[in-house]
Amino acid sequence: MTITLWGRLSSCNVQKAVWALEELELPYGHVPLGGRHGGNDAPEYRALNPNGLVPTLRDGDLVVWESHAVVRYLGAEYGSGLLFPQQARDRAAADQWTDWTATTFQPAWIGLFWAKVRTPEAEQDAVAIARAHDATVRCFQLLEDRLGQSRYLGGHDFTYADIVAGVSLYRWSTMEIDRPSLPHVEAWHERLNERAAFCKAVNVPYDELVGRLAF
Repeated sequence: MTITLWGRLSSCNVQKAVWALEELELPYGHVPLGGRHGGNDAPEYRALNPNGLVPTLRDGDLVVWESHAVVRYLGAEYGSGLLFPQQARDRAAADQWTDWTATTFQPAWIGLFWAKVRTPEAEQDAVAIARAHDATVRCFQLLEDRLGQSRYLGGHDFTYADIVAGVSLYRWSTMEIDRPSLPHVEAWHERLNERAAFCKAVNVPYDELVGRLAF
């Protein structure tokens, strides 16, 4: 089957899908879409993804949208025993950190990125930045505690939980903000940086997003 991925490579949600595809060494076609590329509201794209957001992945006759669903699908279909733990008890740990990322962690760090990076400097709100920074640090401290107990979020082995949370690390480490000492998170980041798929998918400059609330 032919896999196609739609989305702009500077999107952290698209980066999750790219990372999973590259990790599994799956051949795929990429269609730039969203941001400066436009196309979100094109009828043919809305027929694939009614939300008009990215990423969208098509694998043969199957279409999947929502980044965590895409990553879980790829892991289950092509990476069972690799990205996707085979035992339910092992998957539970990966799932809880994946869902926590969706509900708590990503809203915090994306909120900080928007307040500090995407908002034009003249329009930035110091109170909003401080609030987002505090929320993000609290999340990273939870990651620090977890990674002090295990090499990866799901346990000893790398899983899809590391993908969905790990896309934060390039932006977190390059934003002009104060960062507390988080030795276990930093060691995790170093381990992820040793993975070619992480470097390709995540270490993507975001210059086009600086000071830009919309395209």
